[in-house]
Amino acid sequence: MKPMLYFCFVIVLIRSASGFFEDLDARETSLSYLENDAAATSKPLTVPLTLIQGADSKGAVCLDGTLPGYHIHRGSGSGANSWLIHLEGGGWCNTIRNCVYRKTTRRGSAKFMEKQLPFTGILSNKAEENPDFFNWNRVKLRYCDGASFSGDSQNEGAQLYFRGQRIWLTAMQDLMAKGMQNADQALLSGCSAGGLASILHCDEFRDLFPKTTKVKCLSDAGMFLDAVDVSGGHTLRNMFAGVVSLQEVQKNLPSTCTSQLDPTSCFFPQNLVANIKTPMFLLNAAYDAWQVQASLAPPTADPHGYWSDCKSDHAHCNSSQIQFFQDFRNQMLNAVEVFSKSNENGLFINSCFAHCQSERQDTWYADDSPRIGDKGIAKSVGDWYFDRAALKAIDCPYPCDKTCRNLVFNNDVISEITISQSTRLPFVLPSLLGACLLDVLLHFRMR
Repeated sequence: MKPMLYFCFVIVLIRSASGFFEDLDARETSLSYLENDAAATSKPLTVPLTLIQGADSKGAVCLDGTLPGYHIHRGSGSGANSWLIHLEGGGWCNTIRNCVYRKTTRRGSAKFMEKQLPFTGILSNKAEENPDFFNWNRVKLRYCDGASFSGDSQNEGAQLYFRGQRIWLTAMQDLMAKGMQNADQALLSGCSAGGLASILHCDEFRDLFPKTTKVKCLSDAGMFLDAVDVSGGHTLRNMFAGVVSLQEVQKNLPSTCTSQLDPTSCFFPQNLVANIKTPMFLLNAAYDAWQVQASLAPPTADPHGYWSDCKSDHAHCNSSQIQFFQDFRNQMLNAVEVFSKSNENGLFINSCFAHCQSERQDTWYADDSPRIGDKGIAKSVGDWYFDRAALKAIDCPYPCDKTCRNLVFNNDVISEITISQSTRLPFVLPSLLGACLLDVLLHFRMR
């Protein structure tokens, strides 16, 4: 029986009075969360949710006021005193309206969080799937604030709590009390919005430990660029401006940036990574699938659908569209140029149309995982973390890489994922669409 990957990709296009299409975060949410990994060699470990008791007394609560939480699987043997903290992704909310909607989902309320999560990829407990970190204490911190664990405000009228920074601090305090204070090795990682959070909190994480503890950070699909969209606009900058303003993120942004640039610019990793003191590894697809869909060619920037086929499947792009993506790749390479000069930092930028490659087993570590040269992602990250080799891997431009796991979208719903140009994974669409339509109906109720 072929393995099934249950993956819902919902795009809710609701036109508000101002004509702005909301819910860019719906795309990021679905792309950053794969519930069952098709390439897992066996049934993955499932880990229960732990709510952080007493967090509410510190004001550390989800958007709706419920307790934040995490999933933890204890280390053993040589990894008993090593800790990996993985920050969940899932978009952002930039208006009262979509934050109110968000608190009716797992991204804004513990009431809707899964009580068990599979640990795959970098969180796997199997040496054959995760050779360097399988026996570490591994933690997935749930994301329920909508601002990459960085906001600190509230809106009493809408009963919204923007407490991402407090959730981050309280979770770290809780984990330190549960043994992380004795760590001899620690790695902070995160995917997508969580990858941005790992950049924002990297030096704070380092400061939790004594100098004798080996501490590094990994950002997977967190290099969101302040890029111009296909209409010449700034879709992502406009969204980030709303997040920063609404949730008062500016008070928690690095002063090394805010002393020179505006707060919104300091929410973009390209203005942060060069000044991070802690060793960091950037793992990113050069043609990041979420940014292609929601930042570069969103419906608001492409009202006539000129980019629809291309952004759904890069095989349908014409030469000028491919060149637009090549220019985006060049912008990404320029953004990490100074960062890459540090001997302590690492890079793996592959020329794929993908997103979040550390969480999925087939992209993290498998016989045919994506590679640059002869080295895959897990080996690259491990070699860098343990100082076995310097790692600054930048792929040649599309279409040279034949090892990619490129995401293919059919009519704004993922029904297939292209694997290495040949294998396609089927999906059970009726049940997926039923779940997706429920989200759509809930959104309309908020109008």
